Amino acid sequence: MAESAPAPLRIKPYVPLSGSKSSANKNRGPSIRNTARSPWALMSRFGHYATRPQLWIVPMTFGAGLLGALLVGWLNRDQDYLTPETGLGYWLGIAGAGLMLLLLLYPLRKRLALPRAVGSVAFWFRLHMALGVVGPTLILFHSNFRLGSLNSNVAMFAMLIVAISGIVGRYLYGKIHLGLYGRRAQVRDILADIEVLKHALGDGLPAGDRLVEQLDAFATQATGVPRNFLGALCVLPGLEIRARVIRHQLLRDVRSTIRAEAKRCRWSRRTREQRIGAIAELVVLHLAAVRKAAAFAFYERVFGLWHVLHLPLFFILVLATAIHVVTAHLF
Repeated sequence: MAESAPAPLRIKPYVPLSGSKSSANKNRGPSIRNTARSPWALMSRFGHYATRPQLWIVPMTFGAGLLGALLVGWLNRDQDYLTPETGLGYWLGIAGAGLMLLLLLYPLRKRLALPRAVGSVAFWFRLHMALGVVGPTLILFHSNFRLGSLNSNVAMFAMLIVAISGIVGRYLYGKIHLGLYGRRAQVRDILADIEVLKHALGDGLPAGDRLVEQLDAFATQATGVPRNFLGALCVLPGLEIRARVIRHQLLRDVRSTIRAEAKRCRWSRRTREQRIGAIAELVVLHLAAVRKAAAFAFYERVFGLWHVLHLPLFFILVLATAIHVVTAHLF
């Protein structure tokens, strides 16, 4: 890959912001009070660090529909509703091969300076992912979920390997980008976001220094992720578990602290819950950002290796498919 290796994770210790009120507000980023009143402002800036179930509704629904169709096709494979040589089965094979060929449009769109009217790179990436699963689905129906001649079997297994590789690549893509289809992440940007989140917590919460100390302790632990492949593979699952434990502990402390503050200040229940929700959101986002920064170097290396392997696999698929189509029509 052309980009240089990412710098190791370094989390600065928390230092409370000082100075005039206007200066502090200018430097600290979104405060807890502002966040409590406007949670969407927080989500728009840092929401890509945490998994949002609503963002997965469309992909999960799409995937469930395809799996349902595959299950129906598999259970009815002995009914001979479809045959590869004639009728609908034949045209499903043509359509599936055409969709697989259209996968080349995404890398072309990335490398060519085209007008915005032809679609953004993110749009073509979404289309690339959709075609990468719809195409193989049509091919499976074309074959009626059965093996055939040698050249068709080679094309079939090449297609399945490429499809599985694409799903793995999609997972790795999310680890080094911001959000489902966001821009490429940079460690320095993630660390800057961590600092903003940390100051928002420390300056906006009673006893915030104690909370930030615990977050700093977790961030220090995250700096210990080895840079070699096997070491990182062993350490990262433990870091994920540790983050979940710390999140549970911190959210419990946040609720206790805010409830005590609400009782002292006589806040309404709605105000109290808004404050709890806003601070809990910052805690979750901070931990997620630290995890992303800690694992970034590992996933970037794995993604680079995947990219080296995926492209040749795809061209092997194209070659195998071309041979299958020619032999099927000539012989």
